[in-house]
Amino acid sequence: MAWALKLPLADEVIESGLVQDFDASLSGIGQELGAGAYSMSDVLALPIFKQEESSLPPENENKILPFQYVLCAATSPAVKLHDETLTYLNQGQSYEIRMLDNRKIGELPEINGKLVKSIFRVVFHDRRLQYTEHQQLEGWRWNRPGDRILDIDIPMSVGIIDPRANPTQLNTVEFLWDPSKRTSVFIQVHCISTEFTMRKHGGEKGVPFRVQIDTFKENENGEYTEHLHSASCQIKVFKPKGADRKQKTDREKMEKRTPHEKEKYQPSYETTILTECSPWPEITYVNNAPSPGFNSSHSSFSLGEGNGSPNHQPEPPPPIADVSHPPEPANLLPTSTPQEAQQWLHRNRFSTFSRLFRNFSGADLLKLTREDVIQICGPADGIRLFNALKGRMVRPRLTIYVCQESQQLRDLQQKHEDGDAVTSTFFVYHAIYLEELTALELTEKLAQLFSISSQQISQIYKQGPTGIHVLISDEMIQNFQDESCFVLDTMKAETTDSYHIILK
Repeated sequence: MAWALKLPLADEVIESGLVQDFDASLSGIGQELGAGAYSMSDVLALPIFKQEESSLPPENENKILPFQYVLCAATSPAVKLHDETLTYLNQGQSYEIRMLDNRKIGELPEINGKLVKSIFRVVFHDRRLQYTEHQQLEGWRWNRPGDRILDIDIPMSVGIIDPRANPTQLNTVEFLWDPSKRTSVFIQVHCISTEFTMRKHGGEKGVPFRVQIDTFKENENGEYTEHLHSASCQIKVFKPKGADRKQKTDREKMEKRTPHEKEKYQPSYETTILTECSPWPEITYVNNAPSPGFNSSHSSFSLGEGNGSPNHQPEPPPPIADVSHPPEPANLLPTSTPQEAQQWLHRNRFSTFSRLFRNFSGADLLKLTREDVIQICGPADGIRLFNALKGRMVRPRLTIYVCQESQQLRDLQQKHEDGDAVTSTFFVYHAIYLEELTALELTEKLAQLFSISSQQISQIYKQGPTGIHVLISDEMIQNFQDESCFVLDTMKAETTDSYHIILK
């Protein structure tokens, strides 16, 4: 019985000691990992977790994207944890973008063995500039004639098929590619971020751009219109070597920060992964521009037979978008209603501003000053709209008046020499307007006046001192006095079925 009474007591003592030891151990853990020394939120905010979190769409973290695009350029180290990555590029330098196929087995089997189309765009990141993108790009085109914003470095690219660059969309390129094969495209961005900032005090901060890629598959009609995937990243473009200097500056600034401050910033990654985004809207800022792709013609008119054909009229061609409307006055009238003013804007290629001027009548638009229009529409379109509103005609560089010598004129001269009475008469002259001041242009204008082909005019001479015939040259035309008068005499060429024209 004594053993029976002592055993429970011993068990109680042992159990009590174990509890005390366990509580003490828990207390120690609590002291080591307390809120002051350890925070789970701090761990989740570390850059490695941030990078994994940002690469996944918020609505479905387990979603695997069918394609992935990797820009081979380092991200900036001066970007905060919860901000989008920023990559610096040099103007005109070729940068590789790797096109990766991330499809799981059995995903999108309809594109197996087929090509897909990807459209690259450089667009504005700031919403404020997105609203005025058309005016901004038109202003850039005005200042950089003949240049493009985005190009493909075709010799360096691998796996791309049928690359195209639409001449009316300076910031867009496209190509076909096979997802099952290695594909890398090298792009060049020719605009710099500071070209789209207001020039005030110098040293302006450049605006950020976005590189966006939209990928499409074929539909039943063989057109690449069915959207598959879109992704983009934020970039800034500097003058040559400027991106390298900016990257170095950001890195030196981060090195000067305290370890606690560095935790608030992302590390610099060697490459930039484009993140999934919404597809680019089908209706772009370019009027009549097909999207996606460049399948329709962008020519506004044709010149007829040959360059500078005499059948070409100086009046501008009617806009394609208004072929269903009856002919209307070219100039906007003060009595035009807002609806008629809208039609005038569309006919004269100002559709971008139709919503902005939707309540303006003809009188309202005509009252706008040059400064008003430029402030509303930007410098390029503003000047064009102001000139269109005022209906200004461009003055030709040289105007000459010509009269064709006829048998009637010879008969009158003969009567005058014979002493016969000559009835009073007058001769009709035709005005010829020259812009290029070349002998070829004069030939074409005279052929148009005679209603013949320019090939039927062999030579043009000017009658000089003592009746000599001087061959017309470009330099001679450039030295003609404005509004000079000439009488035209025609001579049949001896060897060919053509004519010589003499300016008297």
